[in-house]
Amino acid sequence: MNNRFISVLSGLFFATLSFNISQAHAQSDNFSVQQLAQVEQIKLQALESDLAWRLVESLTTEVGPRMPGTPGDKAAVAWAVAKFKAMGFDKVWTEPATFPKWLRYSESAAIVSPAPQALHITALGNSISTPKAGIQAQVIEFQSLAELENAPDNAAKGKIVFINYRMNRNRDGNGYGPAVQARRDGAVVAAQKGAVGYVMRSVSTANHRFAHTGGSHYKAGVTKIVTTAIANADADQLHRLIALDKPVIINIKVQAKSMGEGTSYNVIAEFTGSEYPEQHVLIGGHLDSWDLGTGALDDGAGVAITMAAAKLAVSKGKPKRSIRVVLFAAEEFGLWGAKAYVKANKASLANIVAAAESDFGAGKIWAFDANVHVSVLPLVSDIAAMMKSLDVEYLAKNSARGGPDLIPFRPFNIPVFRLSQDGSDYFDYHHTADDTLDKIDPEKLRQNVAVYAVFAYMAANAKTRLIGK
Repeated sequence: MNNRFISVLSGLFFATLSFNISQAHAQSDNFSVQQLAQVEQIKLQALESDLAWRLVESLTTEVGPRMPGTPGDKAAVAWAVAKFKAMGFDKVWTEPATFPKWLRYSESAAIVSPAPQALHITALGNSISTPKAGIQAQVIEFQSLAELENAPDNAAKGKIVFINYRMNRNRDGNGYGPAVQARRDGAVVAAQKGAVGYVMRSVSTANHRFAHTGGSHYKAGVTKIVTTAIANADADQLHRLIALDKPVIINIKVQAKSMGEGTSYNVIAEFTGSEYPEQHVLIGGHLDSWDLGTGALDDGAGVAITMAAAKLAVSKGKPKRSIRVVLFAAEEFGLWGAKAYVKANKASLANIVAAAESDFGAGKIWAFDANVHVSVLPLVSDIAAMMKSLDVEYLAKNSARGGPDLIPFRPFNIPVFRLSQDGSDYFDYHHTADDTLDKIDPEKLRQNVAVYAVFAYMAANAKTRLIGK
């Protein structure tokens, strides 16, 4: 087949494509037929690209765990700067973010009686240490944080509180909020009831024997006690032993340390817009991870998806508005990078025309929604229409909340979007040693990149500027 014939075929293909796009979007004033044809081409490129896979493979292999304040965190910042530059971003820079530094050294636990055996346990972030010999006491079980809160004063005096709350599984992760309350506040409430230690069923939907870590906190004026989580299988075992109506004694050993203020860095890169360079689409994820796994799902995937999407979104030329990727620091310790970003960029937050964060693993994106002024909803519908062929549903609720790192942005009413991933199995691996590269499906990863690339391109190139409520 000669080159001229190939050229003719290509011309016919794109002419037909342009006609179909023109017919489908006859009512749109935001995009030309040529732009919509470019969107289709970007989709095809993304669905055939392994760029995101190569990025997350590199991050999880060459850097690995990236807990804030560790050498891995420092290496991740250097990795991100180097990758952004190698990918040809117009600008690459870092901004500092401080956070309360905490390190885990060792952890173990065991049932002492009535049936001696090991427990698979992990310290929750910010936990204090136990004495070297551990703490040993009888366990008292509660089914939820609310049940503990409603218990009589001193109900747990001298005991180790065990909360056995079972998280439900759902693709939108709606079970996480209720479950995480026990992780965040459980040790405080347990101490107020007289407990000497705290252990909870992992915030997890898994049946594997890995304990799930995560952030926790203490309260001024309340005694600090060790705060931990055990694997779901071990929580079931503990529950069965307690049900035998014999005192169950466990021993918990944790060595960890709070080390004052630490510093990490948000890593930021941008493709600069040709017409409105100060206006920008903001996408990204968080660069840090917990120390137990290699942070592939949380949030290496989000880092790779948004880096690759930005690169593909400019493959047809400079965008009208800038496309900025922000890799936030110290998210796992309390959104410290996001808070620092908002503080450092407060004067220019009004220039954000669209913001979305990928921080829910690498499952297929199944839904799209916005939180914008009603006047720009026709543009949102245009973007959603171009995602339909990627099997993405437009929810049209106009109530998207965005990812965790966008929480500090909320007071500024920026246009926020949610590109909802299927998280049915996300909490099987979240915050565990099992959060590794093999859990990422390359095909689903490519679909994520395609959706984010469509979003970034269209938000950056629309005639209408997206605005918040």
